[in-house]
Amino acid sequence: MTGPHSSEPFLDGFDRILADAALTGRRLTRDEIESRRALGAQAAEAGRDWRGLVRAHLAAGREGRPRGADPDSVLAVVEQAVDAFADGYERAQRLVVRKEEAARREFIDDLLHGRGPAGQLAARSERFGLRLSRAHAVAVAEGPDTYDETDPVPRQVADELFGRFENRRILFTTKDGRMVCIAPADQDEVLTHFARHARATTGRAQVAIGRSRPGPVGIGHSYEEALNTLDVAQRMGLDEPLLRASDLLVFPVLARDRQALVDLVQGALGPLERARGGAQPLLDTLIAYFDTGCVAAATARRLSLSVRALTYRLARIHALTGTDPADPAHRYTLQTAVIGARLLDWPTRPLTSAETSF
Repeated sequence: MTGPHSSEPFLDGFDRILADAALTGRRLTRDEIESRRALGAQAAEAGRDWRGLVRAHLAAGREGRPRGADPDSVLAVVEQAVDAFADGYERAQRLVVRKEEAARREFIDDLLHGRGPAGQLAARSERFGLRLSRAHAVAVAEGPDTYDETDPVPRQVADELFGRFENRRILFTTKDGRMVCIAPADQDEVLTHFARHARATTGRAQVAIGRSRPGPVGIGHSYEEALNTLDVAQRMGLDEPLLRASDLLVFPVLARDRQALVDLVQGALGPLERARGGAQPLLDTLIAYFDTGCVAAATARRLSLSVRALTYRLARIHALTGTDPADPAHRYTLQTAVIGARLLDWPTRPLTSAETSF
């Protein structure tokens, strides 16, 4: 073949196949089909545009048509060749996509867990749309179900996110059944939009946003903060749809010295275990009392008690602990101990248990 496409490497041998098969009207042999598939795979791996490759085949078929060959035979040869070429091209593309996705998942795992040298993470990040020289924050959405990136809910959230912020350097993924969004620190609107749409799509997702941090290691810290914030929300019964780690710093501060927190809970609330029915009903009373701003009537309504019954419970707490919930001088100690009890999951877990953790 002497046409302008004779130098096209991914049409190698096509002129010989066309000359022989079109004149005889035969179908392509197995070896000929395999040669087309192999060239299709090479074209995909080289990143060649599919539309241009099809045009090249059609042009080669037109220009290399043997003299005297039936047009239908020529068209049949081109059709078989392009079909085999497409099969190899698509198989190779799927393999490339799988390899790219595997590399992306590995990068995200390394990034979120702070594995590998910071310089290598930064170098890999450009490939996936992040500039780790900037500070970033991480938002984590926990819904009623667990999710994988192939599930409809994450796909819908991702489509909405990238449809609105298509030119932003952001990253969306799923991790351990949760949806995760990473965005530059100065683009908080991305994370709040992610939170809003995650809740709208799932019906009742809760989203936590970690504090913005610089560098590759900072992303891992922000991610861990977001996870810890979701854990605190569950322990403390916080049902706000959007939580920020920066607004809940008191809880990790309290939990940082675990032994001191255990001692506080044991000393301030431990005597409640001597009550009939155990400590939980009286602890629930204190939780409701502090959550309502120490307003007796509101607390009674929340607990479905009469004000008189509530007053009795508060008096019982005073008698057992020696600390009066209604006394402002005592209230801070009791309220801090109640927060500690919820963080430590007491009294469900005994304070002496080595498994008690935050």
